[in-house]
Amino acid sequence: MKVYGLVGKSGTGKSYQAMNLCKEMNIESIIDDGLFIYGNAILEGTSAKRQDTKVAAIKTALFNTEEHRRAVADKINEISPETLLILGTSEKMIRRIVDRLALPEPEKIIYIEEITTAEERETARMQRHEMGKHIIPVPTFQLKREFSGYFLDPLRIIRGWRGGKASVTEKTVVRPTYSYLGDYSISDKVIGDVIYYLGEKAEGVDSVAKVSIENNTDGMKITISLICRFGYRIVDVAKELQRIVAKSVGTMTAFHIKSVDIEIKGLK
Repeated sequence: MKVYGLVGKSGTGKSYQAMNLCKEMNIESIIDDGLFIYGNAILEGTSAKRQDTKVAAIKTALFNTEEHRRAVADKINEISPETLLILGTSEKMIRRIVDRLALPEPEKIIYIEEITTAEERETARMQRHEMGKHIIPVPTFQLKREFSGYFLDPLRIIRGWRGGKASVTEKTVVRPTYSYLGDYSISDKVIGDVIYYLGEKAEGVDSVAKVSIENNTDGMKITISLICRFGYRIVDVAKELQRIVAKSVGTMTAFHIKSVDIEIKGLK
Protein backbone atom coordinates (compact mmCIF):
# COMPACT_ATOMS: atom_id res chain seq x y z
CA MET A 1 0.00 0.00 0.00
CA LYS A 2 1.27 3.47 -0.91
CA VAL A 3 0.42 6.08 1.72
CA TYR A 4 0.39 9.83 1.11
CA GLY A 5 -0.23 12.75 3.47
CA LEU A 6 -1.98 16.09 2.96
CA VAL A 7 -1.04 18.68 5.60
CA GLY A 8 -2.77 21.96 6.31
CA LYS A 9 -4.02 23.96 9.25
CA SER A 10 -7.66 23.60 10.30
CA GLY A 11 -9.95 25.43 7.90
CA THR A 12 -7.50 25.72 4.99
CA GLY A 13 -9.52 23.50 2.62
CA LYS A 14 -7.91 20.06 2.96
CA SER A 15 -11.16 18.10 2.76
CA TYR A 16 -12.36 20.24 -0.15
CA GLN A 17 -9.16 19.56 -2.10
CA ALA A 18 -8.81 15.88 -1.12
CA MET A 19 -10.94 14.34 -3.87
CA ASN A 20 -9.34 16.51 -6.55
CA LEU A 21 -5.91 15.41 -5.34
CA CYS A 22 -6.98 11.77 -5.25
CA LYS A 23 -8.18 12.00 -8.83
CA GLU A 24 -4.98 13.64 -10.03
CA MET A 25 -2.74 11.10 -8.23
CA ASN A 26 -5.01 8.08 -8.73
CA ILE A 27 -5.46 7.56 -4.96
CA GLU A 28 -8.24 5.14 -4.01
CA SER A 29 -8.98 5.95 -0.38
CA ILE A 30 -8.86 8.68 2.27
CA ILE A 31 -8.49 8.96 6.04
CA ASP A 32 -10.16 12.22 7.08
CA ASP A 33 -11.27 13.26 10.58
CA GLY A 34 -11.69 9.70 11.86
CA LEU A 35 -13.35 8.29 8.73
CA PHE A 36 -12.06 5.68 6.26
CA ILE A 37 -13.41 6.64 2.84
CA TYR A 38 -13.04 4.34 -0.16
CA GLY A 39 -14.20 5.70 -3.49
CA ASN A 40 -17.39 7.63 -2.72
CA ALA A 41 -18.36 5.65 0.38
CA ILE A 42 -17.61 5.83 4.09
CA LEU A 43 -16.69 2.26 4.96
CA GLU A 44 -15.75 2.68 8.61
CA GLY A 45 -15.08 5.18 11.38
CA THR A 46 -16.64 7.98 13.39
CA SER A 47 -16.47 11.58 12.20
CA ALA A 48 -14.64 14.07 14.40
CA LYS A 49 -17.11 16.66 13.10
CA ARG A 50 -19.85 15.05 15.22
CA GLN A 51 -18.05 15.59 18.51
CA ASP A 52 -19.25 18.19 21.01
CA THR A 53 -15.83 19.63 21.93
CA LYS A 54 -12.59 20.39 20.17
CA VAL A 55 -10.69 18.00 22.44
CA ALA A 56 -13.09 15.15 21.62
CA ALA A 57 -12.79 15.95 17.92
CA ILE A 58 -8.98 15.77 18.06
CA LYS A 59 -9.10 12.43 19.91
CA THR A 60 -11.47 11.03 17.28
CA ALA A 61 -9.31 12.26 14.40
CA LEU A 62 -6.28 10.57 16.01
CA PHE A 63 -8.12 7.27 16.63
CA ASN A 64 -7.42 7.45 20.38
CA THR A 65 -10.31 5.11 21.24
CA GLU A 66 -9.26 1.49 20.85
CA GLU A 67 -12.61 0.34 19.46
CA HIS A 68 -12.56 3.08 16.83
CA ARG A 69 -8.90 2.40 15.96
CA ARG A 70 -9.41 -1.34 15.62
CA ALA A 71 -12.56 -1.02 13.49
CA VAL A 72 -10.86 1.30 10.98
CA ALA A 73 -7.60 -0.68 10.91
CA ASP A 74 -9.48 -3.94 10.33
CA LYS A 75 -11.52 -2.40 7.51
CA ILE A 76 -8.40 -1.05 5.80
CA ASN A 77 -6.81 -4.50 6.02
CA GLU A 78 -9.99 -6.08 4.63
CA ILE A 79 -10.24 -3.69 1.65
CA SER A 80 -6.47 -3.49 1.20
CA PRO A 81 -6.43 -0.36 -1.00
CA GLU A 82 -3.38 0.15 -3.16
CA THR A 83 -3.22 3.85 -2.26
CA LEU A 84 -4.34 5.91 0.74
CA LEU A 85 -4.35 9.67 1.45
CA ILE A 86 -4.24 10.80 5.10
CA LEU A 87 -5.38 14.33 5.97
CA GLY A 88 -3.87 16.09 8.97
CA THR A 89 -3.09 19.48 10.47
CA SER A 90 0.61 18.63 10.76
CA GLU A 91 3.14 16.07 9.59
CA LYS A 92 3.32 14.86 13.20
CA MET A 93 -0.44 14.20 13.22
CA ILE A 94 -0.21 12.17 9.99
CA ARG A 95 2.61 10.06 11.42
CA ARG A 96 0.61 9.46 14.60
CA ILE A 97 -2.33 8.20 12.53
CA VAL A 98 0.04 5.99 10.52
CA ASP A 99 1.36 4.55 13.78
CA ARG A 100 -2.10 4.05 15.33
CA LEU A 101 -3.44 2.25 12.26
CA ALA A 102 -0.21 0.30 11.61
CA LEU A 103 0.16 1.71 8.10
CA PRO A 104 3.31 1.95 5.94
CA GLU A 105 5.40 5.11 6.19
CA PRO A 106 4.12 7.88 3.88
CA GLU A 107 5.81 7.99 0.50
CA LYS A 108 5.09 11.68 0.13
CA ILE A 109 3.76 14.51 2.32
CA ILE A 110 1.95 17.25 0.40
CA TYR A 111 1.28 20.65 1.97
CA ILE A 112 -1.95 22.51 1.22
CA GLU A 113 0.12 25.56 0.20
CA GLU A 114 1.54 23.52 -2.68
CA ILE A 115 -1.84 22.87 -4.31
CA THR A 116 -3.89 25.99 -3.43
CA THR A 117 -3.55 29.75 -3.67
CA ALA A 118 -3.59 32.16 -0.72
CA GLU A 119 -6.99 33.38 -1.94
CA GLU A 120 -8.43 29.84 -1.93
CA ARG A 121 -7.14 29.25 1.60
CA GLU A 122 -8.64 32.53 2.81
CA THR A 123 -12.02 31.58 1.32
CA ALA A 124 -11.84 28.24 3.10
CA ARG A 125 -10.94 29.98 6.37
CA MET A 126 -13.97 32.29 6.11
CA GLN A 127 -16.28 29.36 5.32
CA ARG A 128 -15.06 27.52 8.43
CA HIS A 129 -14.63 30.24 11.02
CA GLU A 130 -17.30 32.74 10.01
CA MET A 131 -20.02 30.43 8.66
CA GLY A 132 -19.27 27.21 10.57
CA LYS A 133 -19.07 25.13 7.39
CA HIS A 134 -17.07 21.91 7.13
CA ILE A 135 -16.48 19.77 4.04
CA ILE A 136 -16.60 15.97 3.99
CA PRO A 137 -15.41 14.45 0.69
CA VAL A 138 -18.35 12.09 0.10
CA PRO A 139 -21.85 12.49 -1.40
CA THR A 140 -24.61 13.74 0.92
CA PHE A 141 -26.60 10.48 0.89
CA GLN A 142 -23.61 8.79 2.55
CA LEU A 143 -23.86 11.15 5.55
CA LYS A 144 -27.60 11.52 6.10
CA ARG A 145 -27.81 8.85 8.79
CA GLU A 146 -24.62 9.72 10.67
CA PHE A 147 -25.28 13.46 10.59
CA SER A 148 -29.02 13.31 11.32
CA GLY A 149 -30.06 16.70 12.65
CA TYR A 150 -27.13 18.59 11.13
CA PHE A 151 -27.50 20.93 8.20
CA LEU A 152 -26.24 19.18 5.05
CA ASP A 153 -25.77 20.74 1.64
CA PRO A 154 -24.59 18.82 -1.44
CA LEU A 155 -21.75 20.47 -3.32
CA ARG A 156 -21.30 19.27 -6.90
CA ILE A 157 -18.21 20.29 -8.80
CA ILE A 158 -18.30 19.90 -12.59
CA ARG A 159 -14.93 19.82 -14.28
CA GLY A 160 -13.26 18.97 -17.57
CA TRP A 161 -15.88 18.89 -20.32
CA ARG A 162 -14.52 16.50 -22.91
CA GLY A 163 -16.42 14.90 -25.75
CA GLY A 164 -19.74 16.09 -24.35
CA LYS A 165 -19.04 14.53 -20.93
CA ALA A 166 -17.98 16.09 -17.65
CA SER A 167 -16.30 14.83 -14.51
CA VAL A 168 -18.61 15.41 -11.54
CA THR A 169 -17.23 15.38 -8.00
CA GLU A 170 -19.67 15.54 -5.10
CA LYS A 171 -18.71 16.69 -1.64
CA THR A 172 -20.92 17.63 1.30
CA VAL A 173 -21.04 20.83 3.32
CA VAL A 174 -21.72 19.99 6.97
CA ARG A 175 -22.75 22.69 9.40
CA PRO A 176 -22.54 21.38 12.97
CA THR A 177 -23.95 24.50 14.59
CA TYR A 178 -22.45 23.91 18.03
CA SER A 179 -19.01 24.72 16.62
CA TYR A 180 -19.46 28.41 15.97
CA LEU A 181 -23.10 29.38 15.85
CA GLY A 182 -24.44 27.88 19.09
CA ASP A 183 -26.61 24.84 19.79
CA TYR A 184 -30.00 24.41 18.21
CA SER A 185 -32.91 22.07 18.81
CA ILE A 186 -36.26 21.32 17.22
CA SER A 187 -38.98 20.27 19.64
CA ASP A 188 -41.08 17.17 18.96
CA LYS A 189 -44.19 19.35 19.28
CA VAL A 190 -43.13 21.50 16.34
CA ILE A 191 -42.46 18.42 14.21
CA GLY A 192 -45.79 16.95 15.35
CA ASP A 193 -47.61 20.14 14.34
CA VAL A 194 -46.03 19.94 10.86
CA ILE A 195 -47.18 16.32 10.51
CA TYR A 196 -50.72 17.14 11.68
CA TYR A 197 -50.86 19.87 9.05
CA LEU A 198 -49.53 17.63 6.27
CA GLY A 199 -51.89 14.81 7.23
CA GLU A 200 -55.02 16.89 7.30
CA LYS A 201 -54.19 18.42 3.91
CA ALA A 202 -53.65 14.98 2.35
CA GLU A 203 -56.31 13.61 0.02
CA GLY A 204 -58.33 10.83 1.62
CA VAL A 205 -57.47 11.81 5.20
CA ASP A 206 -60.29 13.02 7.45
CA SER A 207 -58.10 13.77 10.50
CA VAL A 208 -54.87 12.86 12.25
CA ALA A 209 -55.70 11.18 15.55
CA LYS A 210 -52.19 10.96 16.99
CA VAL A 211 -48.54 11.51 16.13
CA SER A 212 -45.70 9.74 17.98
CA ILE A 213 -42.06 10.70 17.45
CA GLU A 214 -39.02 8.71 18.54
CA ASN A 215 -35.88 10.72 17.90
CA ASN A 216 -32.42 9.18 18.31
CA THR A 217 -28.96 10.31 17.25
CA ASP A 218 -29.11 8.19 14.09
CA GLY A 219 -32.54 9.37 12.97
CA MET A 220 -36.23 9.76 13.62
CA LYS A 221 -39.07 7.23 13.73
CA ILE A 222 -42.57 8.63 13.15
CA THR A 223 -45.89 6.89 13.80
CA ILE A 224 -49.12 8.50 12.58
CA SER A 225 -52.65 7.39 13.49
CA LEU A 226 -55.26 8.39 10.90
CA ILE A 227 -59.00 8.59 10.42
CA CYS A 228 -59.51 8.12 6.68
CA ARG A 229 -62.40 9.17 4.48
CA PHE A 230 -64.75 6.53 3.17
CA GLY A 231 -64.42 5.86 -0.56
CA TYR A 232 -60.62 6.11 -0.83
CA ARG A 233 -58.18 3.22 -1.20
CA ILE A 234 -56.57 3.16 2.24
CA VAL A 235 -53.24 1.66 1.11
CA ASP A 236 -52.75 4.44 -1.45
CA VAL A 237 -53.65 7.13 1.11
CA ALA A 238 -51.14 5.71 3.60
CA LYS A 239 -48.31 5.37 1.04
CA GLU A 240 -48.76 8.93 -0.22
CA LEU A 241 -48.77 10.35 3.31
CA GLN A 242 -45.62 8.35 4.13
CA ARG A 243 -43.89 9.86 1.11
CA ILE A 244 -44.99 13.43 1.88
CA VAL A 245 -44.06 13.27 5.58
CA ALA A 246 -40.66 11.64 5.00
CA LYS A 247 -39.71 14.19 2.34
CA SER A 248 -41.10 17.30 4.06
CA VAL A 249 -39.91 16.60 7.61
CA GLY A 250 -36.49 15.44 6.35
CA THR A 251 -36.06 18.61 4.29
CA MET A 252 -37.30 20.99 7.00
CA THR A 253 -35.38 19.52 9.94
CA ALA A 254 -32.29 17.83 8.39
CA PHE A 255 -33.09 14.69 10.40
CA HIS A 256 -32.61 11.25 8.88
CA ILE A 257 -36.10 9.73 8.75
CA LYS A 258 -35.70 6.06 9.71
CA SER A 259 -39.37 5.18 9.23
CA VAL A 260 -42.87 6.59 8.85
CA ASP A 261 -45.50 4.12 10.06
CA ILE A 262 -49.20 4.70 9.37
CA GLU A 263 -51.95 3.27 11.57
CA ILE A 264 -55.56 3.45 10.35
CA LYS A 265 -57.84 3.98 13.33
CA GLY A 266 -61.10 4.30 11.47
CA LEU A 267 -63.17 5.56 8.52
CA LYS A 268 -65.47 8.53 8.34
